[in-house]
Amino acid sequence: MLTKRIIPCLDIKEDRVVKGIKFLGLRDAGNPVEVAKIYDRQQADELVFLDITASFENRKTLINLVEEIAKNIFMPFTVGGGIRDLSDIRDLLNAGADKVSINTAAVKYPDLVSEAAGKFGSQCIVVAIDAKKQDSSWQVYINGGRTPTDLDALDWAQKVAELGAGEILLTSMDYDGTKDGYDLPLTKAIVERINIPLIASGGAGKLEHFYDVLTGAGACASLAASIFHYQEYSVRQVKEYLREKGVCVRL
Repeated sequence: MLTKRIIPCLDIKEDRVVKGIKFLGLRDAGNPVEVAKIYDRQQADELVFLDITASFENRKTLINLVEEIAKNIFMPFTVGGGIRDLSDIRDLLNAGADKVSINTAAVKYPDLVSEAAGKFGSQCIVVAIDAKKQDSSWQVYINGGRTPTDLDALDWAQKVAELGAGEILLTSMDYDGTKDGYDLPLTKAIVERINIPLIASGGAGKLEHFYDVLTGAGACASLAASIFHYQEYSVRQVKEYLREKGVCVRL
C-alpha cells in the first residue's frame, strides 16, 4: 500500500506567508522561515512554497528566501512561482529545492515540461494546475488564478503527464480556502486520466476531508494551508486520524 502524504503549503507574497479564500482576500499568516520550521517539527511529509505573485509580476521567485528555508528544514521541498526557463529551475534546485512547480510557463511553453524532465528528471518536475468549474467542465487558470485559458483541466493534466511531469499539484479555485472539503469530482476525474501522482489542494477544513480525497478521490497526497497556519489542526493530528482510519501514513 502506498504511503499517503500530508503537505503544508506556504503561499508567499512580499516575503510573508498569506492565505485567502478562492485566491482572494489574502491575510497574513506569518514569517515563512519560522512557519516552515514548525512544519518540519510536526514531521510534514513535504513542504510546498509558492511565490503566488511572481508570474503575474513577471519576476523570478524570491530565491534568497528559498535558500533560507531550505537551510532550516529536513523534508522534501517544492518551490513554484515565476519559473520561466531551465535556468530558473536549475537556480531553484541549487538553492535547496528538491522539486519545482511550474504552472504559467507550462501552459505558455509546454515543451518546457519535457525539456525540464529530460534535463533534471521527472521526479523534480511538478506541474501545478489551478482549475475552476465552467459549465460541465473545469477551466485552467494561470498567473496566480488571475488569467483564464482555453484549456480543459482534464485534457491538460493528461497532456503534462505525457510530456514527462512527475507529479501534478491540483488546486480547485472554487474550493480554495473555503474549508468545505476538497473538490472530489475534479480530483477523481483527473486521477482517472493520469498515471502519475496527484496532490490535491483547496478546501481542507476537517479531518474527514483528508480521508475523503485520499481514499474516495484517489489522490496520492493532500495539501492544506489555512487549517495548519492558524493551528486548527497539526500535521500530526491529521496523520493520526488517517492512521486510525486505516490509511497508510508516515508517523
